[in-house]
Amino acid sequence: MTVSIALFTRDLRLRDNPVLTSAAREATEVVPLFVLDEDIVRRTRHAPNRLRFLLAALTELDTELRARGGRLVLRRGRTVDVVEQVATEVGATAVHIAEDVSRYSQSRENALWERLSQGGFKVRTHAASITAVDPADVKPDTGRGHYAVFTPYFRKWLETPMRRPLPAPDRLVVPAIASDPIPDPGDLCEAPGSPGLQVGGEITGRKLLAHWLSGPVLYYAERKDSLAITGTSGLSPYLHFGCLSAAEVVYRTDAATSGGHAFVRQVAWRDFHHQVLGDRPEVATHDYRSENRSWVHEPDGLAAWQAGRTGYPVVDAAMRQLTEEGWMPGRARMIAASFLSKTLKVDWRLGAEHFERWLVDADIANNRLNWQWVAGTGTDTRSSRVLNPLRQADRYDPDGVYARRWLPELAHLHGGEVHRPWRADVPGSVYPAPIVEFRGM
Repeated sequence: MTVSIALFTRDLRLRDNPVLTSAAREATEVVPLFVLDEDIVRRTRHAPNRLRFLLAALTELDTELRARGGRLVLRRGRTVDVVEQVATEVGATAVHIAEDVSRYSQSRENALWERLSQGGFKVRTHAASITAVDPADVKPDTGRGHYAVFTPYFRKWLETPMRRPLPAPDRLVVPAIASDPIPDPGDLCEAPGSPGLQVGGEITGRKLLAHWLSGPVLYYAERKDSLAITGTSGLSPYLHFGCLSAAEVVYRTDAATSGGHAFVRQVAWRDFHHQVLGDRPEVATHDYRSENRSWVHEPDGLAAWQAGRTGYPVVDAAMRQLTEEGWMPGRARMIAASFLSKTLKVDWRLGAEHFERWLVDADIANNRLNWQWVAGTGTDTRSSRVLNPLRQADRYDPDGVYARRWLPELAHLHGGEVHRPWRADVPGSVYPAPIVEFRGM
């Protein structure tokens, strides 16, 4: 009898999971282990949406494992300590884990190598478990560790071979080992989070993916920026937690269609940001490109932005959707981020932290590097670009449907006039006047 450990991190799925597949292939028994790391929980207690989604994903993962004769083994503590303890308990030959790119993830991997090797345990890491392709397979010919611009990266990414999706194991045998129960959200979260938050795991994610690929993806290119309709997939939380495999999503999408190509391009953006962060982990907190920019201390402006009270309906609608649902479409994120960092000139890090407080899909690579792109300190080659919220509203919410949906106090305004409530003499006691001026008012 041999035992291996499949250490789940941001790959909470059975299908197309190189970690679980390899662990099951090399041993007769497998411990599907998730460590509820107390250091991570402490840092994310202020982000209940992500914790609530995580617990739902773990519950669905356990359900899928039990359908194959196994079960999820959950332990609480520090990851390295817990893995060493479990490996000793079951006499494991190896521990399998997905490669990740954040400074914390790389530190965790190094600590596992160091600690477990001392006890005679092997550590096997698996690339392209969290991304569609291995970041090391899309390196530029210049010898640099990452592409600085997305377009050439995307060309190389499209040429890079991707694996066929791996099937889920038919059956798993888990050795006798104790497990902590999956906790209730209230045990981990300081606050209830967004009332309209949608949670799930692999089971839910695969249903959403099947629906998306059954037709809506065909219209993605022309609908993805429209705020009034649901033109995006809503799959980002499932990709963030690894309930869906990015590689499988790309494999199953018909990129020969305009919608499929545009959708796959967004998955490539995700991979691109992971490559940049993996090569330069410091950009999670420091400017990728120094612009000698002077940030403004504007606590009142920041508070108005966070509360959805800037006086610009398209910005405020985005921010209210964020707190209500823990999510908002990409175009809304860009508009809101540009308003804070480019118009109010507030440090992008403060915006990124607020997004991470609420966004269910906020990971370090995508959130931080998207903020830098908008703020002009990142990989955008047009670092001076500013998104005028009025022009954005006229273009992407011309009939005011999105604004009225999230700003009920303006529901009486018709059509596009909702985006300029000051013209309709809406009193400040009902909705605030704009905190700054824009061309087109």
